[in-house]
Amino acid sequence: MKNGYTAMVRFLAEDIVRIQIVPQGSGFTDSALNRYHFITEPDEAGEIQSVDKNGVNLFISNKLKLYFDDFWRLSCSTSDDTRLLEMTGLELGRVAAQVSFLAQPDENWVGFGDLTRKHLYHRGHRAICWVSNVASYLPVPFFMSTQGYSVLVNTTHCVAFDMCASQSKVFSWRDERGVVDFYLMKSATFKEGIRQYTRLTGVPKLPPEWAFGLWYICRTQANDAEVMNDAYRFRQLQIPCDLIGLEPGWMEKNYDASVEKTWSHERFPLPEWQKNGVHTFIQALKRMGFHLELWLCNEYDLSFEEERKIAADLPSEEHHADSAFVTGTELDLHFTQPRYMDQITRREEPWFEHLKKFVDWGADFFKQDGAYQVCSHPDRLYGNGMTDAEMHNLYPLLYARQMWEGFAQYANRRPVVFTVSGWSGFQAWCGTWTGDTGGRLETLGAMLNTAMLGHCWATNDMEVMQPEGIHFGYLQPWSQINSWTYFRMPWLQGDRLLAMHQFYARLRSTLIPYLYSTAYESTHTAVPLMRPLTLEFQSDPDCREILHEYLLGRDLLVGIYQHDLYLPNGKWKDYWTGEVFEGGWHIHFEWPEDRGGALFVREGAIVPLGSVMQYRREKPLDHIRLYLFPGKNSTEFSLYEDDGVTFKYLDGDFALTKITLSQTSDAVLVSIAKQPDSAVRSWELIVALPASPQSVVCNGKAVSEWSWDAERRELTCATGPGETVITL
Repeated sequence: MKNGYTAMVRFLAEDIVRIQIVPQGSGFTDSALNRYHFITEPDEAGEIQSVDKNGVNLFISNKLKLYFDDFWRLSCSTSDDTRLLEMTGLELGRVAAQVSFLAQPDENWVGFGDLTRKHLYHRGHRAICWVSNVASYLPVPFFMSTQGYSVLVNTTHCVAFDMCASQSKVFSWRDERGVVDFYLMKSATFKEGIRQYTRLTGVPKLPPEWAFGLWYICRTQANDAEVMNDAYRFRQLQIPCDLIGLEPGWMEKNYDASVEKTWSHERFPLPEWQKNGVHTFIQALKRMGFHLELWLCNEYDLSFEEERKIAADLPSEEHHADSAFVTGTELDLHFTQPRYMDQITRREEPWFEHLKKFVDWGADFFKQDGAYQVCSHPDRLYGNGMTDAEMHNLYPLLYARQMWEGFAQYANRRPVVFTVSGWSGFQAWCGTWTGDTGGRLETLGAMLNTAMLGHCWATNDMEVMQPEGIHFGYLQPWSQINSWTYFRMPWLQGDRLLAMHQFYARLRSTLIPYLYSTAYESTHTAVPLMRPLTLEFQSDPDCREILHEYLLGRDLLVGIYQHDLYLPNGKWKDYWTGEVFEGGWHIHFEWPEDRGGALFVREGAIVPLGSVMQYRREKPLDHIRLYLFPGKNSTEFSLYEDDGVTFKYLDGDFALTKITLSQTSDAVLVSIAKQPDSAVRSWELIVALPASPQSVVCNGKAVSEWSWDAERRELTCATGPGETVITL
């Protein structure tokens, strides 16, 4: 206790520490993120030294040193005394807590989620973390410093960051929770910082394989006949598509947030007795290989269910007969039952309960629109006793997790959770789109800023009437066309754009083995599927503010809307023409007329390509083409396969095929791990080479049939598991 403040320091690991500072006489309390387990604290700190010397408190782990002076101002350094963080100011008021820190001269920060779409680095800017429509869908009070540390402010209240905007040498934050509570993590790289953040808040969960196919969302005015016509046209025109979605018009009452919602009797006449019938439009969609999505909005009080789960985990003697939940009770002396201002919530019923009937009909997931969750509710008192000041930013997290858990438990298959809003830890529960902001260049800024939080499943509303928008829309982690209230069907955009939709949809279909394998890796590393260049090339200053390029997985670089590009160090092969570019330079790039942007293959790339399928699992994945671009360093890739739907992969029911690629002065070596005896699959190599090879040998036997494309400088040959040697 010093200067009217009390502090608590807890090492959760040698490189993660939680710091809490409260006014003298106040107790230490957890935030709603702790209470509802959106933050899970590790407990592996090891041996920690604590020293109080001449009024200075010193805490030491094997990786961090923390100092506190007489005013509880913090200084932090690494074990070798490299300074990380130095507090310069501390103020705890009745309304908010504010802390400030010294910014080092060359220090900068990334993070904060979808707060801005104009920059990735935040020095000289402010960041106000509060969920709001369009301006701030996915704010997260987490940032990573170029100096090798990261910070997660432990709150669901509004937080205002000033990253050297007011003072050139000082950054600060103001938390309306009224206390100082944050996690400080040592993280030498941004990738390490993401791993630390997701260690606290959770890694992304693997969605079903079909989620990586194209989605088409029908007009909100559509009826069952229009839906079926749209579905038929996708199949007739050979545009691979895995999902048909319905906007609010599917409901009898538009924007119905109640648990009484039902199908529109006029547009989708589905009598209850047809639920299990084979002749509904839903079952016709299923027979054509489509999945079904339904639009939702929500104002249900989700806190009751969270408190029930907490109560269920408590020892029986801690249970209370009557919970102290209050939602604005009015007791009329003439009656005996309370009245509640909230007329939607069924206090004893989980919110997901009313969606089960739609899952029974055949719904595969629900689009959780921004709608009411992005609105403030200034006069609402929630069932857990929280006001909107604490619940507003928390609500989207509860919404996403209750959807994931409810669907997983009821359907016993992997959920797709698709929402627009979130807070700390949202990446563990959902995929997102960039809201009602279209599909143009600026939406990439949102996706790249959330990628710096380990968010993996992101997309936008594809801009279908521009070649650039088509190129961008199909080359994202998820891909969707949203007609909303318009006519955005590919076949209504003219012959040229229709041909582009057909090409890019088929390209995406072939890329799914690459995307799905990378997605599985992301669920372990939290390195996102869509990667800002600065995440992969952190030491390259030219990558810092690039908002029109990104890596799709490790090996594909996508450029959108702009012709002036930057290629990081290494070699890059134009996927369209085969031309090889030396990296480390800014270039002016002209893509072909029938394409909409740049697509480069990275040196060292291993990109598995499957056959075109109109929908996932239309046919077996019995032929794989490996697109290879050998480089000076050996690389490897693990082709991941499972049943695509269930949770069996968590019990080890999956296959990983390791593929390695290396190059010597006179040969290229490709190794494909042996397959199970039951596997029936053919393999084909497409290898970028400087010149036509002298010979190709697979498992000691010469391959006589191979071809050389002199213009693209690519070898194509059949191969198989084992080792293939290409002599140069």
